[in-house]
Amino acid sequence: MSGFNFNSMGFGPRAKRPDSESGTTSAEAAKLLSRGLKIRLLILAIFIVILIMIGQVVVITYPNQYVAVRQFGEVVRITTSAGISFKVPFIQSASALPKDVQHYDMPISDVITQDKKTMVADSFVMWRVSDPLAFIRKAAGSVTQAQTFVGNNSYNALKNVIGRLPQTEIISGRDTLAQQIFRELDNALDEYGLEMVAIETKHLDLPDDNKNAVYDRMISERNNIAAQYTAEGDEEARKIRTETDKTVNIQTSNALAQAAEAIAEGERQYMEILGDAYSNAAKAEFYSFVRALDSAKNSLRGDNKTLILGIDSPIAQIFYND
Repeated sequence: MSGFNFNSMGFGPRAKRPDSESGTTSAEAAKLLSRGLKIRLLILAIFIVILIMIGQVVVITYPNQYVAVRQFGEVVRITTSAGISFKVPFIQSASALPKDVQHYDMPISDVITQDKKTMVADSFVMWRVSDPLAFIRKAAGSVTQAQTFVGNNSYNALKNVIGRLPQTEIISGRDTLAQQIFRELDNALDEYGLEMVAIETKHLDLPDDNKNAVYDRMISERNNIAAQYTAEGDEEARKIRTETDKTVNIQTSNALAQAAEAIAEGERQYMEILGDAYSNAAKAEFYSFVRALDSAKNSLRGDNKTLILGIDSPIAQIFYND
């Protein structure tokens, strides 16, 4: 065992390389590593420069945006359609403006009616940019500043409309109030490049401290109006009944007069016929005979068909007349 050498089997410590060989290998590796790192850094720098150039040249416009391109602070172009466009790098800049409808919730405020009553209004406004260039010039392209213009003009329109109406009319006609306010605004926002889409009143009510008193007064006024309508209806009904009774009386009187005339005319004709019938003996005898037959016929009623006449009866005289 004493002759066994671990180093000869490769298990012992390795022999050191010459210092000159070890130093040459490390320097070459360092050079290769440095060269590769520089190449990677160069590629990364080129990539970053390309991205910066693309960002400076390419302008992306989304469907819900306008894009304004400025050169030395002046607007040179406004893109209104979605897509990709280009600008001069480092000289021109691009900024986006909202194209879709914007919502502005107005602060709750007090308004005075025509009859000097206070009401509390809570409204909101829908608006959008209609003229991007005017919007930039008047509002500096700022949505916040645009909302200030929208809010001020909307509040003035709301105040003017309510100030021309009494409180009762506002409460009863609040469904049409938004339309009146919208008409009041008209084209007030055109100079700012803005368009009013809608204005709605979420809440329009009385202050809590006098709400009950106003409601009681309104109920009393409605009751008075109802009583007035009822009295006018009763008076109109009385006039109609009087006129109808008058018409009925006139028509009845005319009908009775016409009936009296007809009766008188009939009696006159009857007397003429009767006088003509008795104008000579033959006609008088025949007329008496016919009347006697009619009397006999009228006497034979029911099951009794027997006619008993005295000798001195006018009918018997007819039958027994030689």
